[in-house]
Amino acid sequence: MKIIFLGGQGSGKSTQAKLLAEKLNLPRVEMGQVLRDKAQENDQTSQFIKKALDSGSLVPDTIAIETLKGILRGKEYENGYVLDGYPRNAAQMEGLENDIDNVFYIKVSDEEAISRLTLRAREDDTNEALTRRLEIYHQETEPLLSKFKNVGILDEVDGERSIEEIHEDILKRTK
Repeated sequence: MKIIFLGGQGSGKSTQAKLLAEKLNLPRVEMGQVLRDKAQENDQTSQFIKKALDSGSLVPDTIAIETLKGILRGKEYENGYVLDGYPRNAAQMEGLENDIDNVFYIKVSDEEAISRLTLRAREDDTNEALTRRLEIYHQETEPLLSKFKNVGILDEVDGERSIEEIHEDILKRTK
């Protein structure tokens, strides 16, 4: 089973992806964390990633795509996975396999997202970066939702409820 979680920054997608991965005993790939970890390395690619993260921009598509492909070649992903926060745009979507079972879109308002994000206090969560990430999300990621809907695998989930309510809702919809 291959499942994708999408939602703007602060939507709770990582929390829900983690809960579902644990419930289904599937490995989870949190692309944001993968890229933040990679940014700590000391090579040219890590410098591109760090610069993008610090400015609130997307990591270059070629880097994101190759990073994910490298991870998914691992034996532990043969029976499926939960992909958290990827793809972010049409180019990244093209690099995905076509056998995705579910795409869960965790929908929250920008106001709720910013409120949540200011509480987590991550180093790259400046007001400017947060605002920029939400703008990019609306411009580049939201258009992907209709593509997933057209192939019948998109489930829109109200993300402004309790963690437990959202999780139960997702479990009922998992194919």
